[in-house]
Amino acid sequence: MNVNKKNVKKGVVPYVFLLLIILGIFYFVNIANQKVNVLTYNEFMDSLETAEVTELEVTPRDRAKIYEIRGKLNGYAENETFYVRVPLSEQVMKKLVDASEVQDFEFETVADPESNSFLIILANVLPILLFGGLALWLLTKQMGGSKNSLDFGKSKAKLSSQKNKVTFKDVAGLKEEKEEVKELIDFLKNPKKFQKLGARIPKGVLLFGPPGTGKTLLARAVAGEANVPFYYISGSDFVELFVGVGASRVRDMFQQAKRTAPCLIFIDEIDAVGRQRGTGLGGGHDEREQTLNQLLTEMDGFGENEGIIIIAATNRPDVLDPALLRPGRFDRQVTVNLPDVKGREEILAVHARNKVLAPSVSLEAIAKRTPGYSGADLENLLNEAALLAVRRNKDSITMNEIDEASDRVLMGPAKTSRKRSEADRKLVAYHESGHAVVGIKLKGASDVQKVTIIPRGNAGGYNMMIPSEEKLCLTKTDLLEQITGLLAGRVAEEVVFKEVTTGAENDFAKATKIARSMVTEYGMSDLGPMQLEQQEGSVFLGRDYNKSRNFSNEVAHEIDTEMRKIIDGCYKDATKIIEENRQLLDLLATTLLEYETLTKEQIDYLVEYGKMPEEDSETAYEKMSLTKLKEIAKEKGIKGYTKMNKAELVKELEGEE
Repeated sequence: MNVNKKNVKKGVVPYVFLLLIILGIFYFVNIANQKVNVLTYNEFMDSLETAEVTELEVTPRDRAKIYEIRGKLNGYAENETFYVRVPLSEQVMKKLVDASEVQDFEFETVADPESNSFLIILANVLPILLFGGLALWLLTKQMGGSKNSLDFGKSKAKLSSQKNKVTFKDVAGLKEEKEEVKELIDFLKNPKKFQKLGARIPKGVLLFGPPGTGKTLLARAVAGEANVPFYYISGSDFVELFVGVGASRVRDMFQQAKRTAPCLIFIDEIDAVGRQRGTGLGGGHDEREQTLNQLLTEMDGFGENEGIIIIAATNRPDVLDPALLRPGRFDRQVTVNLPDVKGREEILAVHARNKVLAPSVSLEAIAKRTPGYSGADLENLLNEAALLAVRRNKDSITMNEIDEASDRVLMGPAKTSRKRSEADRKLVAYHESGHAVVGIKLKGASDVQKVTIIPRGNAGGYNMMIPSEEKLCLTKTDLLEQITGLLAGRVAEEVVFKEVTTGAENDFAKATKIARSMVTEYGMSDLGPMQLEQQEGSVFLGRDYNKSRNFSNEVAHEIDTEMRKIIDGCYKDATKIIEENRQLLDLLATTLLEYETLTKEQIDYLVEYGKMPEEDSETAYEKMSLTKLKEIAKEKGIKGYTKMNKAELVKELEGEE
């Protein structure tokens, strides 16, 4: 194991200081508890003659021409001593020696400490060094723990190590984005090629997009491909307690970069320092605005920063100051979007390099079933699957672990121990089967990939439905069929049980959002092609607070009317489909009650043949519900089956086979 010696020293020094302080406290407390009686010369001589002395310690003081005598008398307590000063003479010393020989008490002579200059210096200087060092350490800690406590105005940008170099081979699913930044690499490698034709390379590139899409990874790959110095810093590292520190750090960062140009500077989460100025509520303060002003000046002011390219990343480009985004500063803006199905497959291949996957695992199938996943989500999916495989003592990761990991990431762990009544299970089974039936019968309502009545998170069950193909634009029919599919769960409850429950709350929220967007954003209602509202995003208080709506109360009433018309129409369509396919609804619900989870392949087989596909007993037992397994165990006369969990029952039944 490699241990950093500097870190060890940093960790030990505070404890050494603390130990010295504790020892000093004990020393002074010990002195405070001592009782010292100061005697006169005559009193001491009387005690010596009457044999009352029990201990004696004599210290000569040559400079003062005296003896300092300490000791104890008869009747003294344990912490009690006497002190006396007598003339320095041979007669006094002879009396003391004679008395000790006659009375037989402890007699000790100590050398004059003043004769040792080292001890004098140590006694006088050590306390000063101790408390001075403690004060310096506390000051350094307060300033941020830097080696020089006055360097808080220096840049915190770190130079990336070449040991763990990232290249474009490590970045998957960002083909167009990589093409955009390849020009930077060419310029850094051969700047004269561009200067011949008078071309000016972009001074800054802004990467923006959803979290986890690979913005930081792309910036590291640019530095790795160009093989140039790569400085990286977070936007929050500029602004701290002291006024003017942020601007000072920006200046120092560019000075460092100029010494190693051509080079790259990567600023992560630039919105922490680059927000719009003068926004008032929710905006910045003078210190952050000074830092932003200095950054603007350094990027494109009176000074030239030849060979320095800045790459910045943010999830909130909408809150950045317009001066940052003008030509000459962040000339190029690259949107790093969520990957499509091909990109997801490439990303999965990168993260699967160090994973042991079973032969049955298909990365293409996983990519098709994970629309909307970012690169970070896909990496987390495979990691969760690997953890599950280890917990189950398997030699490789199978599709079962990947399916379970996907469910855990989306909904949380399965709550298999939760007790539910049969009536509750039946209600959830019909609700989820209603979604599935509409998904099967309507093309635009998305394909049903998985249906389960196993509770996860706050849901009693869920239905995984994904589009049959990924589209950039959705038609009005697609949106209406999506709403119909969302309402189908409530419709199934009403048709079968003549009762409604709270289980459709989340479905209604999604359906209402789609319907409102159709009316106010997409112009898909009788109100015509008008945009009355914009897509809801993260609110920036300094800019978006107290915005007034741009339509009247009459139009608001018409919006509500159009939304209700859309919802009511879709509800009627869902009711018609459920009533016409009641037999399929009952089949799916009954099968769900028995197996608890159905995959796309099983649902397709049920629709075509009206029964579940034949499977070996082992697979069948694993997919059965705990209730069904207990019924089989009861029929087979297995003892103690009521106290067994699902894994134990499956193992026992397999043994019976």
